[in-house]
Amino acid sequence: MELLDEEVESILYIAREISVYKIPHLKANEGHRANDWGDLAQPLWKGRLRIVEKSSGAALMFEDAQTGELFARAPYDALKPCVESVLDSSRYFVIRVEDTGKKAYIGMGFAERTDSFDFNVALQDYTKRMKAALSPPSPDEETPSPHVPVGPKKDYSLKEGQTFSISIPGKTSKLSTPGTNLLGSSTQGHGNSGGGVPLLPPPPSSGRKK
Repeated sequence: MELLDEEVESILYIAREISVYKIPHLKANEGHRANDWGDLAQPLWKGRLRIVEKSSGAALMFEDAQTGELFARAPYDALKPCVESVLDSSRYFVIRVEDTGKKAYIGMGFAERTDSFDFNVALQDYTKRMKAALSPPSPDEETPSPHVPVGPKKDYSLKEGQTFSISIPGKTSKLSTPGTNLLGSSTQGHGNSGGGVPLLPPPPSSGRKK
């Protein structure tokens, strides 16, 4: 059987038709505006957009809707996104595309606001997932508290017939009665049947949420 070397890819989003525009240089201290791109009814290119995820990362793929021929590719970094919203519309974006190490900026527009909304959601979900994967795990989730003993509980109660001696200067006390605890008081009538050592209350909470 011949093994396939192709990397498995996941499709995070598909837009059947988007428009690409040539955009002017950004003015200092100002954001992009779609109204500055000229006649929006005359785009530079039209095609489909796919957001593709592989083990190496995700990328925006601008492709011919019929042949699948690649027009442009924009690698998407969750920490340094290649997508920027414009100031005057929710349907237009500025995309940083890359080709053989060279970078360029293009305008992109959706015909429907629902398409641009789904596009945003797909990028937000991917960004959230990648940031969670890059963040170190919380110590509270991975390692037990040093104040909490690890392992099975041990039975320290006195068995029937066993004695426990306490040495006190000038006095010697021996516990041999199953109904007497270490404090010297009778445990009969309180539901204890094995002469067990009374449990101490836990230390006060440090305020951390479990």
